[in-house]
Amino acid sequence: MAEELKEEIQEGVHLKTITPEALKDAIDHHDLPCLKEIVLKVPDIDIAEALSELDIKDTIRLFRDIDTAHAATLFDELSQEQKEELIKAMTDKELVSIVNQQSADDMADTVGDMPANLAKRVLQAADKDMRQDINTLLKFKPESAGAIMTTEFIEFREGKTVEEAIKEIREKGKDAETIYTIFVTDKKRKFVGTVGLDKLVLAQPENALKDLLDIDVPSVHVNTDQEEVANLFRRYDLNAMGVVNDDSCLVGIVTVDDAVDVMTQETSEDIEQMNAVSKLEDSYLETHPRLMAKKCVPWLIVLLILGTFSSLVLSTFQEQIGVLPVLAAFIPVLMDTGGNAGGQTIALMIRGLALREFKPRDIGAILWREMRSALLIGLCVTLFSFVWFTIEQYTGIVHNTQADFVNGTEWATIWNGECWSLAFAGEVFKVSAIVSVTLFFSVLVSKVIAIVLPLGVAALKKDPAIISQPLLTTLVDMASLLIYFGIAEVLILQFV
Repeated sequence: MAEELKEEIQEGVHLKTITPEALKDAIDHHDLPCLKEIVLKVPDIDIAEALSELDIKDTIRLFRDIDTAHAATLFDELSQEQKEELIKAMTDKELVSIVNQQSADDMADTVGDMPANLAKRVLQAADKDMRQDINTLLKFKPESAGAIMTTEFIEFREGKTVEEAIKEIREKGKDAETIYTIFVTDKKRKFVGTVGLDKLVLAQPENALKDLLDIDVPSVHVNTDQEEVANLFRRYDLNAMGVVNDDSCLVGIVTVDDAVDVMTQETSEDIEQMNAVSKLEDSYLETHPRLMAKKCVPWLIVLLILGTFSSLVLSTFQEQIGVLPVLAAFIPVLMDTGGNAGGQTIALMIRGLALREFKPRDIGAILWREMRSALLIGLCVTLFSFVWFTIEQYTGIVHNTQADFVNGTEWATIWNGECWSLAFAGEVFKVSAIVSVTLFFSVLVSKVIAIVLPLGVAALKKDPAIISQPLLTTLVDMASLLIYFGIAEVLILQFV
């Protein structure tokens, strides 16, 4: 056993790993027995991760030192940049052996993101059937079922017997993406159902597949959005799902590993959009700082412009601030609390829409449910905040100059004992009431905005995740400030 390999135990998971340093040492010393053991015992994804920290020349040397079968499986786990550099360095013979051992859907994903000259070279290396499959998959629109499906699957006519099916699986199964779900069609290749491998093995040899069919399984059209495909996998616990064309003919399948990749991709996109970051094409560490800035700057500029409206509100109510300057001290608390309350709701809305727990037409029921919750939340926050803001003023954390003025002191607090007058208490309670009541309405308004925005976007058939947390916060800030100074103006005009 190679000394470079080590076993890691993390939360009950036992696996063989390899460090970049140990892998480079084996490559540099041309240690073929060690490299063979590495590719046999270490998962391809972990080898690819180690290679990502090495020079591309090391990757090229490794691929030339290991057998073609392992090279082909490892190739699929490399980053797009590594794949392109590797293809540039490979001879035509090496490229042919790698390309034709890949699955067509994986190669289509790789070719689709390549420069034209490299894509052409890959297609030339592919055999006729592989080339045809790749070209077929590249024709489908991105992020659709057709774009993520594979054309390498087991398909039988419904009249075939179990014995015939098992014999053919033994002959062709090694080239299929999965053999655990058998897809059955009629004479016109129209999809009619599936048969699980377990059911097939346990059935009598003379039984026809049509007698074993599961006909209640879903299938999707080639243009179905990939997120909808992933949701079907999650809902029905599928291993594979058929993809059909306009004539309901079976043209491919999507497997669960591709569905998991879609779920990860869609979740990442939603998180990025919710936090006002444009979609990243590569992983964080593989994204150049210049590109990262390009993804962030547009949203920041948009939010900066929207922030102008908050400045406009503050500017409009300068007179109220001048009469009672302590109001300005509580503005950050109001804005943060309203934004946080809305953020909690918008996260639930986006999650619910993504999991198909409800639809935009359910807005009435959602508003009724959420408003009852918002009333309870607002009431609790209001009562607590009144007490807390009062404590802040009495302890001097927040300096209420108006209370000092009517009290005839410079800075009255519980620490110097100069705050125990009815005049001081009246001013303190007035400010606490203004801020607390504003918080109550701010919570209600933020909840409504956080419901209406994503549901409205979803009703327009757009991704609700584009309603980002910063955008929501900006809108809630404006609403909170308007409520705050509206209430303050009424109380100030009445009592000051």
